[in-house]
Amino acid sequence: MTEEEILTELRNQAFFRNLDEEFLRFLARSARPRDIAKGDVLFKQGDWADAFYLLRDGEVLIEIPSISGPSLEIQRLREGQILGWSWLIAPYKWTFQARAEEDTHLLEFDGAAILTHCEEDTAFGYALLKRFSGLMSERLEAARRRMMDEWNPPGFA
Repeated sequence: MTEEEILTELRNQAFFRNLDEEFLRFLARSARPRDIAKGDVLFKQGDWADAFYLLRDGEVLIEIPSISGPSLEIQRLREGQILGWSWLIAPYKWTFQARAEEDTHLLEFDGAAILTHCEEDTAFGYALLKRFSGLMSERLEAARRRMMDEWNPPGFA
């Protein structure tokens, strides 16, 4: 996949809509295709986070692994959704685990290079932080809802 093909794909994604063309070009240079097979773990909770992903097709399950028994499913992501924000905020460790529910094609973004660029170009950094803060809020709310559904402690809503 060429940089121009990646750039075209980014322009067509809601997450990147209305982002400055220069910013999109930098992101396209920082991305590469990645495929994962059904059942493969993309990243584990607590591991070093240095990337984020755009799902091109397939399905990825965000989950909280358990010590014993099944993991707690938080959210299922599909085509066009962004996965990962832990690369952006210290201590740069994955908060959840991500596993492919089917063969999945992604764009993997170099979080370390992008984070460095965020520090150098604060307008770029602010534009990304606004987008990722919305994503963080969505994922944390999904986790809260799933935990409440699963454990349903008395006195909580």
